[in-house]
Amino acid sequence: MALLQRLRRLVLGPPSASTVGTRRPSSAPRPEASAEDRLRAKLVDDPNDARSFAALVEVVRRRATETPEEDPLSAPTEPEERRRAGDLAVWSLAEELAGNPKAWFPLIELARLSVDDDREGALRRLATAAERDPSGKALAEGMSVLREAGLPVEALGLGVGHWRVREQDPAVGRQLVLAALEAERPAEARHHLDSLRLHPDDATVEALREELEPAIERAERRTAE
Repeated sequence: MALLQRLRRLVLGPPSASTVGTRRPSSAPRPEASAEDRLRAKLVDDPNDARSFAALVEVVRRRATETPEEDPLSAPTEPEERRRAGDLAVWSLAEELAGNPKAWFPLIELARLSVDDDREGALRRLATAAERDPSGKALAEGMSVLREAGLPVEALGLGVGHWRVREQDPAVGRQLVLAALEAERPAEARHHLDSLRLHPDDATVEALREELEPAIERAERRTAE
């Protein structure tokens, strides 16, 4: 209970600051305080600022696992407990930012944290992130999260359902090809690679073809044997 109370205070933050992240009140000013406030302000303006999010995550994880001055016994002690406390604090941070209708990066982080325990919820978050970002970057990131979790078929479903090849980052096509190969579907991988020809960035597409063609050919040979 003490840990949950600490994490609640961690996420709510001081009354004068944004609710994104936090720092414990202290009678003496701390050098990092203004840096934390600047990070929170940046994320309020742009919740998809990955660099600021990563920097604030470091602060939030540290705050979640350090010993509170008023109750040294309430700090998590076991490595797994510290990891879970840090994850919970990051979850709360990402959840707060995800309330912005333009935010997609926090949804990716929420999905990353939840994909092992709540696959359906993670898929919904990734689909929402893809819908919020017309560039396709969120879609590519979301597919990468699913592939890293050992879910290439789900990654394919996400990509096929949202990919607009002429308008979006060619990285989406790369993720589709890799997911198809991991799902042992070389014919589908080749189809997605060929679809990349519709993208107007010829140089990037050609580089991707040089990267991915050998892997597709190897998969095709294995299938034919």
